[in-house]
Amino acid sequence: MSLKNNLLSMRHTLAFRLTLWYAGIFMLSACLAFFFFYLLITSVVRQQTDQGLSSEIRTFSSILSTQGTEAVKRQAFLESQAAGEKKIFFRLLYITGQVFSSSNMSYWRDIGINKRAINHLLKDGTPFFDTINIPDRQHKIRVLYAMIGPGMMLQLGQSMENHTRIIEIFRRVFITTMAILFFMAVVVGWFMARRALVGVETVTQTARRISDGSLEKRVPVKKGVDEIDQLAITFNQMLDRIQKLVTGIKEMSDNIAHDLKSPITRIRGIAEISLTARSSLTDYESMAASTIEECDRLLEMINTMLMISKTEAGVGQLERRKIDIAGLVCDACDLFQSLAEDKDLKLICRAPENIIIYGDMRLIQRMIANLLDNAIKYTPSNGSIGVDLRITDNQSVLISVKDTGIGISKQDLVHIFERFYRCDPSRSQAGTGLGLSFARAVARAHDGDITVTSAPDQGSTFTIILPQGQPGRI
Repeated sequence: MSLKNNLLSMRHTLAFRLTLWYAGIFMLSACLAFFFFYLLITSVVRQQTDQGLSSEIRTFSSILSTQGTEAVKRQAFLESQAAGEKKIFFRLLYITGQVFSSSNMSYWRDIGINKRAINHLLKDGTPFFDTINIPDRQHKIRVLYAMIGPGMMLQLGQSMENHTRIIEIFRRVFITTMAILFFMAVVVGWFMARRALVGVETVTQTARRISDGSLEKRVPVKKGVDEIDQLAITFNQMLDRIQKLVTGIKEMSDNIAHDLKSPITRIRGIAEISLTARSSLTDYESMAASTIEECDRLLEMINTMLMISKTEAGVGQLERRKIDIAGLVCDACDLFQSLAEDKDLKLICRAPENIIIYGDMRLIQRMIANLLDNAIKYTPSNGSIGVDLRITDNQSVLISVKDTGIGISKQDLVHIFERFYRCDPSRSQAGTGLGLSFARAVARAHDGDITVTSAPDQGSTFTIILPQGQPGRI
């Protein structure tokens, strides 16, 4: 029962189907080759038979011209006796088709005179070949009609026994050879299919182990460059991406739980104090205002997270349109100028005029605003912030925001674009840790990127890279 189940399950495998395809195509090719070989053999054998008959005709024609009709009759009798009366026969005919002499026709009495052959000889004078198949006879008969002299025709027939024997031998060889070839084709096809699919089986086994929870497993990659190796490399890259996403989701879930806990705790604390302290109407109004403020912070954080996720996944359609990026940067600097002055900061904007890009103005505005807000927030008084805009040689737009703030340590620098990540010095400032994540998501959604260089107490420089191309769709 187990063997039967294994055979039934094997029928649905790709290796089994590939073996059948290989064996089928191989057998079809072999059959075609044998068929053409069969046609060649039959053609050669028939050609040799026809040449033998034509040679006899020339002999009889020569005897008729030199020795007369009686000599032809004697020669025909001797030829039939020598070859065997069941092997060959002769008939001498007038041009009317009437027989006036023949060999012993007792074995060939079922063969008549082909009137079409007579008409052909009278019209063209060229020999006429005919193949006759008698139902009771095992072998076909090849018959030749030809003029051997003035007013005289010869019907010469020969059994195609040799031809039949050759075909029969060929048929037996064909059946035996095809059986051997089919067995070899199945064995070789199965071996080749299994060998070709061993890499796919390895990928399948790795996928099963991963589905059981071993996300760190990877498919072994050989040094080859065939399709299976490329599949393994691509599969491993996909696994790296999945593992990174799973790790990011876990970290993000932990961060969300932590960041949601604080405002919710504050809301509950305010409400509890107001209920237990016999508060006045003014206290209740203050509690309501604080609750609204905390809720607004929660909504802002949730909306920002959703926007980052949509932008990174490419779900949201960007509203690409023509943007004067120089004017947009200058307007953003003008908007934050008063905040900078309140902290005694010098905000300088250097942007040439009429630099055009194509993108979503709303997202780009918020990206630049996040960078300016961070620069003002983490730059001490009497510091400076410089915003520069320029075009590179490869037609990309570079927007750099450089400050003289507290800077970022080397160990924090690789994490600052992660969601909810906040460096130790920045935890004393208000914020959610989503601003830089949002900025990078927007830059990459526009086929660009954002980079940073920084050192503690030496300031930071954030550089946005955006392509200056024609509008497209994402």
